[in-house]
Amino acid sequence: MNWKSQLISIASADGHDDGAHDLQHLHRVWRLAQALLAEYPQADAMIVQAACYLHDLVNVPKDHPDRAQASTLAAGLACAKLERIGFPSEKLAGVAHAIEAHSFSASIAPTTIEARIVQDADRLDALGAVGLARLFYTAGRMGSALAHPTDPLGAQRALDDRQFALDHIEVKLAKLPGSMQTAAARKIGAARLDQLRRFREDFVDEWS
Repeated sequence: MNWKSQLISIASADGHDDGAHDLQHLHRVWRLAQALLAEYPQADAMIVQAACYLHDLVNVPKDHPDRAQASTLAAGLACAKLERIGFPSEKLAGVAHAIEAHSFSASIAPTTIEARIVQDADRLDALGAVGLARLFYTAGRMGSALAHPTDPLGAQRALDDRQFALDHIEVKLAKLPGSMQTAAARKIGAARLDQLRRFREDFVDEWS
């Protein structure tokens, strides 16, 4: 069976309108995961692929009070749908854990190499050039301003990424490379964070 096509079909069925968590995001996360899998041949690629494509099956907006529950809900729904298409039952628990643990909001520690890879791959897509585009896309949907009008770097104020999109780079994204579970992801993440910080410097030069 062509599992990838089946996974894409499941992931696309509900037609989410969130461009930061669309099918292209899922493809990117799987590509990043494949790069990490090359470093960890003991990992089960089938579990990783399923979790990569189904981790956002329940997508709760970032400013919603139930955001932290999204990954647990997605894991349950993913396993139910995978059972219906005959996905190997012995792999379902691994898929569920990888989906539950991918979320930053859920604060669930990954305990398997598959979950570590999926979490790292998803977080890597929040960094770099595409991550930057996703940041401002999401901020626009939430009604955030681009940056504080007079203090974009937060020199004289507390950073607030709900109000100002630029703040999100230091409030959250700067922490991601250090939180990566694999050495390969930490290296990629550090390079992508450098991109974001260079952009931040250029942005502030023009903004001011």
